[in-house]
Amino acid sequence: MKLKSLLFIVLVAVVFCGCQSNYQPTSITVASYNLRNANGGDSVRGNGWGQRYPVIAQMVQYHDFDIFGTQECFIHQLKDMKEALPGYDYIGVGRDDGKEKGEHSAIFYRTDKFDVIEKGDFWLSETPDVPSKGWDAVLPRICSWGHFKCKDTGFEFLFFNLHMDHIGKKARVESAFLVQDKMKELGKGKELPAILTGDFNVDQTHQSYDAFVSKGVLCDSYEKAGFRYAINGTFNDFDPNSFTESRIDHVFVSPSFHVKRYGVLTDTYRSIVGNGEKKQANDCPEEIDIKVYQARTPSDHFPVKVELEFDERQQK
Repeated sequence: MKLKSLLFIVLVAVVFCGCQSNYQPTSITVASYNLRNANGGDSVRGNGWGQRYPVIAQMVQYHDFDIFGTQECFIHQLKDMKEALPGYDYIGVGRDDGKEKGEHSAIFYRTDKFDVIEKGDFWLSETPDVPSKGWDAVLPRICSWGHFKCKDTGFEFLFFNLHMDHIGKKARVESAFLVQDKMKELGKGKELPAILTGDFNVDQTHQSYDAFVSKGVLCDSYEKAGFRYAINGTFNDFDPNSFTESRIDHVFVSPSFHVKRYGVLTDTYRSIVGNGEKKQANDCPEEIDIKVYQARTPSDHFPVKVELEFDERQQK
């Protein structure tokens, strides 16, 4: 072999190995969070939106959510969240009119990390293109979606977020199949990997849950996770002392995703009780000032946080 040919082969090998060693899989921190609609009854009981949303915004930033699905928010709540979350924007419309009226299933995302290539919404019903109730549902239910592209790696994926009906059993099952059909339709032959977040109003033991995982289109990130932090279920009824094994808020993903970590975040905050008198504490240095406050949850649901990784080399 001539010297020039040998040097060329060596050079190609060095460049190839260098490119391989510098490659980094795409990492995305995903969450689902039912933020609870703003209403007077909650305010009377000390769980008003005005005191809750600053805590929620700090949680989002501290736990580094890259993209997360929300449920139940009215338009003024979404505006509050956006103002409290610099560097984030959202997509999604109201379920009542396809504009701003009614609850949303909005998707928040970091604008420095993602570009939105396409976005849209459909209703969980037999007539998904118009505001409507489906099957035996008692309320109109909407799913918002986006086609996102990572600015650093160029990785593209679909993100869906929904809030399924709390009464209609048939509606939940049919909605599960509808969403999976939409994933194929909106992927437009690219077979884009998909993420689905939401409040599904059923836990891991019900038929509509099975409808999401039985076809092999999606996996439950809880089941795939390499590490789990799930010391509670996801509904708390604004009671930090409650416990459930039911997970009604889920993050489903395409099988091609690697789920590194899964967590149900049980963060709480404190509100004053009475005049905030000094609390009598045992074994406490006198210099420490402990007052009587009450533990509260920022929403009546706990958020689910999932750390995902996608390695395109393994898909070829």
